[in-house]
Amino acid sequence: MEITKHLFLNLSLFIILLFFCLIFLEKGKFTLSKSSLNIIFIATLWLCIQFSYNPVPFSRYDLRIIPLVLGGLYVGIGPILIFALLILRVLYGLDIGFIETAILYIPFAAVLWKLHPWFLKQSPERRIFVTVCLGMILAILTVFGMSLSQKHSNLFDAWFAYLVIPSLGIGIISYGIEFVRKNNEMQQQLIKAEKLKAVEQMGAAISHEIRNPLTAASGFVQLLQDDYLSRQKRKEYLSIVKEELNSAERVIQDYLTFAKPSLETYEELNVKSELRQIINILQPLANQNSVEIITDFSVIGFIKGDGQKFRQCFVNVLKNAIESMPSGGYLTISTEFTQSFVTIKVEDTGVGMTNEQLDRLGEPFYSTKGKKGTGLGMMVVYSIVRAMDGSIWVESEIGKGTTFLFEFPTITAIMKKEQTIRA
Repeated sequence: MEITKHLFLNLSLFIILLFFCLIFLEKGKFTLSKSSLNIIFIATLWLCIQFSYNPVPFSRYDLRIIPLVLGGLYVGIGPILIFALLILRVLYGLDIGFIETAILYIPFAAVLWKLHPWFLKQSPERRIFVTVCLGMILAILTVFGMSLSQKHSNLFDAWFAYLVIPSLGIGIISYGIEFVRKNNEMQQQLIKAEKLKAVEQMGAAISHEIRNPLTAASGFVQLLQDDYLSRQKRKEYLSIVKEELNSAERVIQDYLTFAKPSLETYEELNVKSELRQIINILQPLANQNSVEIITDFSVIGFIKGDGQKFRQCFVNVLKNAIESMPSGGYLTISTEFTQSFVTIKVEDTGVGMTNEQLDRLGEPFYSTKGKKGTGLGMMVVYSIVRAMDGSIWVESEIGKGTTFLFEFPTITAIMKKEQTIRA
């Protein structure tokens, strides 16, 4: 059973290589072009012939059937592989074995070429069945041709080896190919479904957030049509209409900030001064929620970025922190300065978040406020921090509070980086 043992050993190596290929394909590490597949299959053919079992010089027992059938049916490169096989076989001698190879495989190239378009239209189960059957037919013709041209002392070994091992290998590899293809199709469908879901959520969020101020503005515009309306009331209504339209504009700006987190202007920002200004804006809200704001700022700390976007970012963060303490608490804001980074730390003693909420924080359309939130605020925060080459870390514990840690490169670090790039 020398032929059987040799072919079975070669098949084992095939399966090991297939296993690693499936791992890489499953993880999406690389994609294969048609030319790459040509090279791979031709290299596989060469390996099959190189490590064949040849008890006599003109006879070679190998697993060439596997790459020929799979490459011809799945990739459609049957004629190329047959041509490569004939060239490779010439390198091992122009003997009776080469003549048998040419007689058997040249017509087989036409069969593969014709079958390929039909084969791809079949169901996965039928494709596996067709590859196995074609492999068995080719194996029978191979051994039958060898039996006519040479006397076999191990004829049973040859028949058993060729009927069982190539067909088994083709079946296993075909199943692996179909498994990967099915997984890829399911992944693409899942991505498409997620995109559609995101579009639906975006439409719902935009509709909800913009409809409210526009409805209010529309109502006051109708009231303004009253000819007997006093001048004072008219002025008051116009002010409300303007405020509602500004509110709708802010919602649109939030979406634009997320979709395109680029900075409109770059300027030198004094972190301490900017945070002081933001605290002054939010102080009434903090007083309303009985929240005490504690600050601990470093003396210096300059970064580069868009001042308006920076303020928008931290207004969202501090506002969320204050709202997480409806029964009062402490909000601590501190900064640290090094030569490379300015670190901003925001700690609250609010309700905190679960690990699941932390994992989804900053995700589009996700809000920890339930129906009261749209998921825009933190989404914008993450986008602005990214645009300013910053980093953000969040830690939280239910009932104890949440800590946000921001890190921005200093102006000195940015200048050194620019000088390195120019050099």
